[in-house]
Amino acid sequence: MNFSRYRRPSVFLLLTVGVVFGAAAVAGLEAGDQGGLVLLLRIREYFFLLVSLALAALIGAVLLWLPEPALRAPRASLLVLAAVTLLFVGFASTVSDRPDREVKAESAPGRGDRQLVVVSRPGFLDPVWCVYVHQGSQPLERRWTAGCFNGDSEDNSLSETLWTAPDRIRMTTAGGEVHEVTLTPGGRPDRVVSVG
Repeated sequence: MNFSRYRRPSVFLLLTVGVVFGAAAVAGLEAGDQGGLVLLLRIREYFFLLVSLALAALIGAVLLWLPEPALRAPRASLLVLAAVTLLFVGFASTVSDRPDREVKAESAPGRGDRQLVVVSRPGFLDPVWCVYVHQGSQPLERRWTAGCFNGDSEDNSLSETLWTAPDRIRMTTAGGEVHEVTLTPGGRPDRVVSVG
């Protein structure tokens, strides 16, 4: 069976897949933290996976594009380079792509388009809790940081987070420190609390 007629469409398909995964990785990386789209911020959590899939697709396209007999040595060296690169990216992915764990999600009283989200982020030594405000609905839902609490001491850890009004959040540490944040009509906090 002659597969040469499928070569050009396969190269085009692999190039398209590589560009799409690469563009998704860049879009996730460029999404700003304050007011960024939640969808892009979630894509950012899988940055290394997307980069490795883009590399695999692009390398596959190059390997298919090279002529058969003339370039066997470059093809073999490209395969070795691809394997080493994918192993490195896979290792980097397991080390750095540790997604946040959602601890609490609660809608604002009387507002279905605003949500308080608390996540636990694994730190190098101590856990970190971040409090976010999500405004809007998917796919245009945006996220703002209201506060981050480093668990370097027990008093700094986040013990309670709640809505006191549709536009006000109260965050309390284990040491009894109380922080209140007021939100603008667009959902942006008036300040970002940082403890620890």
